[in-house]
Amino acid sequence: MKYLVMVQGAQADYDAMNGRASAHSPAWSESELKAMFAHMNAINDDLAESGELVDAQGLTEPARTRHVTADAEGRPVVTDGPYGETKEVLAGYWVLDCASLERVTEIAARVARCPAPSGAPVFPVVIREIDEAGGGDLGGGETG
Repeated sequence: MKYLVMVQGAQADYDAMNGRASAHSPAWSESELKAMFAHMNAINDDLAESGELVDAQGLTEPARTRHVTADAEGRPVVTDGPYGETKEVLAGYWVLDCASLERVTEIAARVARCPAPSGAPVFPVVIREIDEAGGGDLGGGETG
């Protein structure tokens, strides 16, 4: 089965990683950044070696985001980021091909143990199964 494993963040986190502290997050030191990248690279290397890695990418800061919608006449409406109403955004992801939900949960737990400065926010690592059948349940499924 394929899974999307997502890490969340906020513009303030990207700012902190660039040395700009805020009430949201302390500034990261160069050694803390190196430790974070070493942790993530080790995960990527292990997943590539096991054959479970399909793709993995970090995303640019929310300030470089664009939202595109359509107005009533179908014309595009483009809004640049960051967005005050959006606190957390997708910061990076992995597409993994794992034998089970238990295995991908083990990987997500490893991602969640990523080193960070004391006082930095903790975001959940989100797992979503990829609907490879192409006809996924869009809200009409059973609830219990």
